[in-house]
Amino acid sequence: MKRFESGTLIPGSTWKAEAESEAEVVRRAVENLKNYHGETEVRPDMVERIKERIVDVDSAWDTKH
Repeated sequence: MKRFESGTLIPGSTWKAEAESEAEVVRRAVENLKNYHGETEVRPDMVERIKERIVDVDSAWDTKH
């Protein structure tokens, strides 16, 4: 399982994406930027910054609040 926490990129942000693949996490993050933050274009450097912050997680051990 892969996870991106937007607070690692944008201080104070609490949005998270979790999926089986890195590609799906990136897709969800880009969708979030477009739908909730009004971004019309997400530059490749932003995608790279998101990818750099994706971590592997073991959901069986992870607690969700």
